[in-house]
Amino acid sequence: MLFRTRKRIICGLAVLTVLTVSAAGLSCAKAESVKDGPHPAVQLSAWTAYWDDEAGREDYQKIRRRLDGISAFAAYYGPDDALLVPEETKQALKQAKKDGKEAYLTVVNDRQDAAGKSQEKDTALVGRLLKDETSKDAQVQLLVQKAKEAGADGIELDYERIFKDSKLKTPFLDFTYKLSSACIKENLKLRIVLEPSAPFDAPFAKGPEYVVMLYNLYGLHSGPGPKADGAFIKKTIQRMEKLPGKKSVAIATGGCLWQDYKLLGLSRGPTKFISEQEAAALAQKHKAEVKRDEMSGALTFAYDEDKHHYEVWYADDETLNAWITEIANLGITDVSIWRLGGNEDLGKVHP
Repeated sequence: MLFRTRKRIICGLAVLTVLTVSAAGLSCAKAESVKDGPHPAVQLSAWTAYWDDEAGREDYQKIRRRLDGISAFAAYYGPDDALLVPEETKQALKQAKKDGKEAYLTVVNDRQDAAGKSQEKDTALVGRLLKDETSKDAQVQLLVQKAKEAGADGIELDYERIFKDSKLKTPFLDFTYKLSSACIKENLKLRIVLEPSAPFDAPFAKGPEYVVMLYNLYGLHSGPGPKADGAFIKKTIQRMEKLPGKKSVAIATGGCLWQDYKLLGLSRGPTKFISEQEAAALAQKHKAEVKRDEMSGALTFAYDEDKHHYEVWYADDETLNAWITEIANLGITDVSIWRLGGNEDLGKVHP
């Protein structure tokens, strides 16, 4: 009886291992190294976040000459579902226009209530905004109005987790058709940000540019690992062929810190996102040996403190250049960087 129980546990762990590896999009057969090298020219843009305005401006100055565009993150929703545009977002758009950059107003489905508490990626909010044709039309008019008032060249729609709710798929796609038509009439460009898990074969509108996030392969939802690697990049770009019109991708700076993560997540402590500067400071503080992972180009190290074990994975300029090389050689020549702020040598990134 004991043998059978142990056998079941071992088999169960084996199956769970296979499922976990598959979910991460990894396999030994598909593993590929990535590195900086020759590639077709790339149009480069970056996001600047309103809550990290000062650090964002510092990074902007480092990479400004290499950027073709800026997405000002972000317009979000208030307690009465009113669309709010922070002053920092307006100033970022103004600076981008002054410097001759293509400027987009990013609109997200984040909501802040009357007490100041935020709800990120709020699908219930989207359900209310797109509940009927009248609501969709009103939201289209509002987005166009806010973008024109801010002096943006275009709107960037970044509603996330939409396709995790089957009830939102059709209203959202219908909304994007309406928004695309309105942007054409108002001489505004439109970018739609998609998560890598989105159904790229859905009936998307042909007018907008589609920006697919090539990150969070590993993150808060998983165990330690890089935000992207060669296999993940290649697999996602191949799937993107089903999307209509102009296609581009986004890559991410910084990384994650995992505390006390055990095999298959059977035991784990807190996980959090950290910037490149924060990761480098931790490595220096703990005199950790920092290694570069060939399959992802990312940096990684581990250390122990106060009876806890920590593992860190993060990207630096060399990582970003390796990803850009891989992406461009796979046929995508428009890349956006999430995000400005907290980076060491962003000026060394070359499109």
